[in-house]
Amino acid sequence: MRTLSSPRRLAIAASVWTAALAIAWIFEPGPSSADPGPPSRAAVETTPAGSLDAGRARQVVDALASDIDDLGGKVSASVVSVADGNELASHDATVAMNPASNAKLVTAAGALHFLGTEHRFGTGLFGKVDDGRVKELTLRGRGDPSLTTADLRDLARQLEVAGATEVERIVVDQSFFEGSFVPPAFEQQPNEWAAFRAPTAAVSLERNTVTVWVRPATEEKASATVFVDPPGFVEIEGSIRTGARDSAEKIIFDLEPRGDHLAAKVRGSVPLSSKPVPVTRRVDDPRTLAGYALRAVLREQGVKVGDSVEARATTEKNALAVRSSPALGELLPRLGKDSDNFTAEMLLLAIGSEKEKKPAADAGVRALTDFLKERGALDAGTVVKNGSGLFDANRISASSMTKVLTWAAKEPAIGPEYVSHLAIGGVDGTLRSRLKKWGERRAIRAKTGTLADVVALSGFVLDERGQPVVAFSFLTSGVKGKTGKAREAIDKAASALATAVWK
Repeated sequence: MRTLSSPRRLAIAASVWTAALAIAWIFEPGPSSADPGPPSRAAVETTPAGSLDAGRARQVVDALASDIDDLGGKVSASVVSVADGNELASHDATVAMNPASNAKLVTAAGALHFLGTEHRFGTGLFGKVDDGRVKELTLRGRGDPSLTTADLRDLARQLEVAGATEVERIVVDQSFFEGSFVPPAFEQQPNEWAAFRAPTAAVSLERNTVTVWVRPATEEKASATVFVDPPGFVEIEGSIRTGARDSAEKIIFDLEPRGDHLAAKVRGSVPLSSKPVPVTRRVDDPRTLAGYALRAVLREQGVKVGDSVEARATTEKNALAVRSSPALGELLPRLGKDSDNFTAEMLLLAIGSEKEKKPAADAGVRALTDFLKERGALDAGTVVKNGSGLFDANRISASSMTKVLTWAAKEPAIGPEYVSHLAIGGVDGTLRSRLKKWGERRAIRAKTGTLADVVALSGFVLDERGQPVVAFSFLTSGVKGKTGKAREAIDKAASALATAVWK
């Protein structure tokens, strides 16, 4: 048997401390909108130093409508004063349209409202240690969208401190989430293996994706090194050759089921002396992904682990290791800046859990629909189907969108986090290469949205004090094959609004 280097009393103390944390995690309710607690910093000031003339706002919106009409498309547009909520200009503002990823603005506002900025998601290892042996180790989670392989390694170290040197079998308890792990509308593209279509699960690891890394050998024609993160879930079949220094990179990577895990069939070549190359794909069924990875990292750390990994509910409550995610306010930039679909769909489930005590997509949809209605932002034709805006799913008007934006900016408990989670024009996220004129001033904070037939941009113009003065929403459709020109027209309109505020 393997002997731990830590004194036994340290292991016992750590186990007691971990168990106490776990009991709080399992039984204590998280922050909610009923008691959000003190805001993390001062509320957003809404008395603007800058302002926008309604006449100028109408000129901007009329020009945008004309530009989109020339492309054969339609636009729903709304420009609103954040200070008083008055609409300064509009065009078909109450017409509900597909918002694409602008739907994440509603998901983010709803998550902050229902969960609170300090909400954290728990993941733990549960079981009993008997003379160093854990007969059945349960990995259980409550929907953490941020869990990584590094976090699993930390849980594994905690398990060692708790005195475990051997694990007979690993069980992944995914029972906290109800229903399918395929988010609503994602079934429209079942053969899409890109990471943006990743499934959801109560225990999700690395956003339920696998990344194959390819590192070239030190000489031509030799086999490159191929490894996978997370480890343990994917078997590599085939090889990749190291090509000439000036050769083109060509990696072909197909995933196929192998029981409850996957095989990656790889072939192709990478140039000599090139940097390691990552290729990421979603997994189709994520239920045992984290379990196989946990088995691998435990073995890396010298813990003896049996081969059995399965997914089923357990009743084990004895905590051996616990991990809490960063606060919700820290996770939100994945939505606003990076437009991460996976995080949005995980938050939809969390919203459903908080509002109806039912962690299911339909509960989250009902909660967000009620959230819009309570704020007068449920125009005719509004449809909430998923949290990310992916595929042909949601419908919302520009007027509804600016109502959500102005409400969120003025809400003391969530305003700072909401505004800061958005991409900054010309600086970061999906706006890094757009609106560069405003990068130095960081004056435009917004969420992008693009589908084959849709281009959208909604957000704020900030004044010289960094306070949101104007909320705007530009939703266009019917621009298939012309999305680049539609994006240029939208950026021109957003820039014109900023120019008017910063006059």
